[in-house]
Amino acid sequence: MSSIADLGAARAYFEGDRFAVNAGISIDEVAPGYAVCHFDITPEHLNAENGVMGGAIFTLIDLAFAAAANAIHLPTVAQQVSMNFLSGSRGATLTATARCRKDGRNTGVYNVDVVDDLGRDIAQAVVTGFKLQS
Repeated sequence: MSSIADLGAARAYFEGDRFAVNAGISIDEVAPGYAVCHFDITPEHLNAENGVMGGAIFTLIDLAFAAAANAIHLPTVAQQVSMNFLSGSRGATLTATARCRKDGRNTGVYNVDVVDDLGRDIAQAVVTGFKLQS
């Protein structure tokens, strides 16, 4: 079984995740079962109501989950996601923190919380990851 060993390896591996890269998402911290990612909100992230587009928030959640999960088992992919939007952001940056709640033989369950730089809770998700055979 392989895994992503450190922050540099995570950043290099996820450079291949072009959608997240193009969305401006950065991986800030990574450890087995844990990751923090963020993006600075730009006009490209906004919807018609000038709020952050739900898809941008989902992409942030997905990358934080992926970094945390693949630091345990590479490759792991999202199998199911349950997401709640809690508040609109009033800040300039969104940060997602992913934590492994259960690391099983074939699957793992992760909680991902998104906050803005003002400390406002923006979204939460529970992600089930499936460990592919490497």
